[in-house]
Amino acid sequence: MQLVESASFNKGKPKMYSGVLGNLVAFACKLSFQRCHDGNVAFLSKTQLIEHYEKTLGATHFGGRVMIIETEAALKLINKYF
Repeated sequence: MQLVESASFNKGKPKMYSGVLGNLVAFACKLSFQRCHDGNVAFLSKTQLIEHYEKTLGATHFGGRVMIIETEAALKLINKYF
């Protein structure tokens, strides 16, 4: 994934909508399955969000800022949002 960014009004505790990031990432995982990549996606994280992505998306910290979502986590996201 190149860039996933929340609108300023949808960040932090007073956010207007919940689940936006998960929904967008689930869509990317769904596309990955459709393109025969087993749901795998990778992205660069802001350092302070690595633990958050591990907990909320099931992402794996690959090293540095690189995060990956593998097949099992991708299926969980797709089942949750679709």
